[in-house]
Amino acid sequence: MPQSASHIQALQRLEQRFQSMPPVAAMAPVIEGFDGQRLCVNAPLDLHVNDKGCAFGGSMVSLMTLASWGLVTMQVEAAGLDAGIYVADSQVRYLHPVYEDLRITAELAPSGGWDAFIATLRQRRRARISLVARLMLADGRLATDFSARYVAIAR
Repeated sequence: MPQSASHIQALQRLEQRFQSMPPVAAMAPVIEGFDGQRLCVNAPLDLHVNDKGCAFGGSMVSLMTLASWGLVTMQVEAAGLDAGIYVADSQVRYLHPVYEDLRITAELAPSGGWDAFIATLRQRRRARISLVARLMLADGRLATDFSARYVAIAR
């Protein structure tokens, strides 16, 4: 994903936030890119393996939650706002076991819109938005599908 200078700085700040949270730092997420609409996060399988030798479901959903939270955080920051971002609810489907490093992409759900979300946050100081995240296998198959609603509360 191509990145502007402002995106690179925002990604560095997000990376610092990830590293400041001990449970997140232990998952060793690596931000692979941000194009203004999608945030891509990777993590090594060897830190997330279960008793079957594949990725632990709890790790997958945690990383998908984190990637989506990061995307909302970046959008709020890009709008020049300061807000706490919270996951309100989520659903996950595990479609295939993952025997490789975890590659996650988070993006806005088809029903959402960043402009309306930001306008509501500015006006009401609180807004909700729906996101989706996907964990794709190297062969292009969808391994895990995640959807969630996030709440932003202006500080």
